[in-house]
Order: sequence, then structure tokens, then C-alpha cells
Amino acid sequence: MAYFPPVPAIRRNLLIKGLRQTGAVSRETAVTLSEAGIINPNGFKLITDLLVKRGIILQEGNKFYLGLVDMKVCN
Repeated sequence: MAYFPPVPAIRRNLLIKGLRQTGAVSRETAVTLSEAGIINPNGFKLITDLLVKRGIILQEGNKFYLGLVDMKVCN
């Protein structure tokens, strides 16, 4: 059985935590991933795109904010 590191889950948690800590919960408070403290914001773009597609985070241009504010991730 092969082992795959949980990179997608770690990236998801970092994105949500960063957006939550910066208060990015609406279009008005949206921030870039760099402003949210995400290291290498262009890395793992597929994971970011998937989170946007699922509505977990929302995108306005190059800024992001939480789509599911009540989500119990990264407490």
C-alpha cells in the first residue's frame, strides 16, 4: 500500500485558517493569498481552484474570502 502525504488537506486548512485570521469573510474584506499569510500562493493552484469550485472559499479577482463561514475546520 502506497503512502500519500496529506498535502491537499494541509493546504485546505492553511487557506481557511489564513482567511479566517485576516477576517476575509466578504467581498469587502477579501484579501490576496499573500496577505492571508499563505506561503507560495501560486503553489498547489489546483487545490485552491477546487476550494473555489466547491464554494468553500470565494474569489473576487485575485482576492479571496471564506464562502462557508460556519465551517468547522482549523479551529
